[in-house]
Amino acid sequence: METPKTTQQPQGVRLASLDALRGFDMLFIIGLASVIAAICRLVPGGEDSWLLHQMLHADWHGLTHHDTIFPLFIFVAGISYPFSYAKQLEKGVPRWKIYWKALRRALVLILFGLICNGLLKLQFADLRYWSVLARIGLAGLFASILFINFKPWVRAVIAAVILIGYWLLVGFVVAPDAPAGADPLSLEGNIVGYVDRCLFPGHLYKGAGGIFDPEGLLSTLPAIVTAMLGMFTGEWVRRKDVSEQKKVLVMLATAAALLIVGLIWSHWFPLNKKLWTSSFLLVVGAYSLALFALFYWIIDVKGWKKWSFPLTVVGLNSIAIFMIPRVINFKYATDFFLEGLCGLMTPLWARLVWWTGYLALSWLFLYFLYKKKIFLKV
Repeated sequence: METPKTTQQPQGVRLASLDALRGFDMLFIIGLASVIAAICRLVPGGEDSWLLHQMLHADWHGLTHHDTIFPLFIFVAGISYPFSYAKQLEKGVPRWKIYWKALRRALVLILFGLICNGLLKLQFADLRYWSVLARIGLAGLFASILFINFKPWVRAVIAAVILIGYWLLVGFVVAPDAPAGADPLSLEGNIVGYVDRCLFPGHLYKGAGGIFDPEGLLSTLPAIVTAMLGMFTGEWVRRKDVSEQKKVLVMLATAAALLIVGLIWSHWFPLNKKLWTSSFLLVVGAYSLALFALFYWIIDVKGWKKWSFPLTVVGLNSIAIFMIPRVINFKYATDFFLEGLCGLMTPLWARLVWWTGYLALSWLFLYFLYKKKIFLKV
């Protein structure tokens, strides 16, 4: 086992495109998706439009834009790790401290996830253990351990083994407690839900009736590969012996290859975010890589940064804007400012104005934190 080389790009370099892309991703979480949906509903037939459908998660099999938000965030976090690791090596940080930092980050994110799930209510009997933040922490932790200890080609083999092994397990093994004749890829028949029902009964996502958790234990395994894809990308961008143009072209070509393989694979292993299927991972990985290549080319290579400032404000405090609305009721504040105005409008226009106000209020809060140099980092 060998440590990845770090004598590549200057260690002080910070990719402005990463903060902007993270902010673009989080905008959909803090209200942009609802604004777009409200605009769609103003148009005749918009309630059933393709664009409005993209602002919602797929019920089970399938893929919408809203399904890309979570894996894109993990991918972006992965890109930043080679830079962080190189910086720690440059400072002479001992190996054990590097491991501890990765573990501490994962533990803090797991704790934050539990808080978002209601930990402070002290109702432990039915507290949901798994969360979006826990998956981000665990995927990053195990991907970083692999990054530290193995060469890129070994990690590529490990990633392939995980994806193929996950397909063979989830695609062909029916849950022992499933109804007779159940499809192994159905909600009731998948082995992913069975593992969580056995290990964490009564502590799963209530939206699925408590029989399945979209961020559960087994489906976290392929999410590690999502973080690994980001780390491969970060390593590639750090290289000094490759031109910026070639970096972008190779990323786009790789994205095309991932997309083709993922779509072909989806005929046997359908695109499914809740199961985090291997085909889903590759297709959304292609989207994430292509989008990053575009942001990287525009912002870091061409130097066109001013337009991305509103996104950067969000991206620099992404964990904060995910957690803070669970403490500070931005919806109440939006009602305070807009309830009267919205009362003068038709329901469809009122919905658009309200969500636009909510998004603006959330952004202004983040801008305040930005101006005060307050950033929630883990």
